[in-house]
Amino acid sequence: MIEIKDYRGHIRNHKALCEELGLPAGMPRREREEKILTAAYEKWGHDMADHLYGMFAFALYDSKEDKLFCLRDHFGTKPFYYYLTDEGSLLYGTNISKIISQPGFRKELNVDMLQIYMSLTYVAGEDTFFKGVKKLMPGHWLEFKGGKLTLHRYWTPTFKPDNEKSLEAWADEIHDTVKLMMSEVKDEDETAESFLSGGVDSSYVFAMSDAEMSDSCGYEEERFDESPLARKTAELLGRKNSTAVITPEQYFSIVPYVMKNMEQPLGDASAIVFSIGCIETAKHTKLCYSGEGADEFFGGYNMYRNAERYGDNLKNFYVGNTNIMKEEEKQRLLKHYDPSVLPINLVKSIYEETEGLDPLSKMSDVDIQIWLEGDIYLNVDKMSEAAGLEIRMPLTDRRIFDIASRLPSKYKVTEEQNKIAFRTAAAKVLPEEIAFRKKLGFIVPIRIWLADERYNADVRAKLTADWAGEFFDLEAVDEIFKDYVGGNSDNWRKIWTIYTFLVWYEQYFR
Repeated sequence: MIEIKDYRGHIRNHKALCEELGLPAGMPRREREEKILTAAYEKWGHDMADHLYGMFAFALYDSKEDKLFCLRDHFGTKPFYYYLTDEGSLLYGTNISKIISQPGFRKELNVDMLQIYMSLTYVAGEDTFFKGVKKLMPGHWLEFKGGKLTLHRYWTPTFKPDNEKSLEAWADEIHDTVKLMMSEVKDEDETAESFLSGGVDSSYVFAMSDAEMSDSCGYEEERFDESPLARKTAELLGRKNSTAVITPEQYFSIVPYVMKNMEQPLGDASAIVFSIGCIETAKHTKLCYSGEGADEFFGGYNMYRNAERYGDNLKNFYVGNTNIMKEEEKQRLLKHYDPSVLPINLVKSIYEETEGLDPLSKMSDVDIQIWLEGDIYLNVDKMSEAAGLEIRMPLTDRRIFDIASRLPSKYKVTEEQNKIAFRTAAAKVLPEEIAFRKKLGFIVPIRIWLADERYNADVRAKLTADWAGEFFDLEAVDEIFKDYVGGNSDNWRKIWTIYTFLVWYEQYFR
């Protein structure tokens, strides 16, 4: 007998799977997906993920074989963690909180992770801030039998550019595949809304969906506020828009809630905004679309336009989308610094996998394997779960990635434009002014708010707390803070990264 021990996710190709596996149609979604998982395991065993499309992480117990089988989807959209106790038992689950509450768990801080965090602003790789708690990495399965733990990587992103097709042909393939994704992303009896910024990804998803309502976040500070662009997009599509205007008081007050529910510290300032967006959206729907994945797959970040200039030197410094502190600065700030704990070590194997590929493909692969899993997908999953909102990401799919993996870099970025083929596809349903709008990113006025004494009292308190001196040279931290407040606004990320760690640490260790 196969028993579901833990499962989070959404299986998109359920209709085809039910037919192939001989399962009845019309079952409630949870029952249907659990039956798909057990039947797929019985039919395909360890190879079952080759047949599944969607977002998923799960643990199955095979009573006949007396073994546990755990699997995480190809891109890591849903988290999964495990921990071996001193007695040889395996604790596991899609939430760290489930693991640390069980007998046999010893709570210790993994101090080494702080060095990685201070560069990347998120928890990258298989280790976590809880010593001994490991992530089951994307595209991996785990088997535990007779006290023996086996890990296996079943999928690796691969890039094989095809230079034979025209830009228009690539756009047609992207558009047809997005259309297929939108037909699978929800059941007929479900009603969904869609997150909408001023960018092409969320606009394209919204335009291709049957959602009538879009959900956005905005600010009173006009130069940071993208919500008018979102409202304009909704109006052009003949749909509605709901905008949550976020105040600095609201932003800072929710930081402890975010770090608690994230289970790991996350120094991405947009995560706080996303959390508020989830809470507000959950007031009028329980299902929402979001556009993550396209930037990493199709060359969406502005820095990708410099890929050719970086050339082979990438492997010496590019560790993902963020890298805010160099080793010399961390050595000055940290009380405990280990010169062998370097972010670049996390990506060495990725550069080995991409040897011989063009620089853009290498950058994309690093971000797909490191940044997406550690920051973007973690944020989406944890903040939506905490708010009671389910988020589905139509653009994160192997069939979408398959196109991106074959798409030549010349159709991804040039010196003037990014995501060229993707934008060309989006222009089939969006006005060109939206499809080709310059990428702004998820803007947050934090660089202004953080220096304002009306809002940063807790930040100043944490940075000067005696217990923070266990980790940091408080005088060195104070120098950076004073430099930031004095006008060097680029330092806000460093302050915010230190602060979010301290907030998280207070939630879990004090």
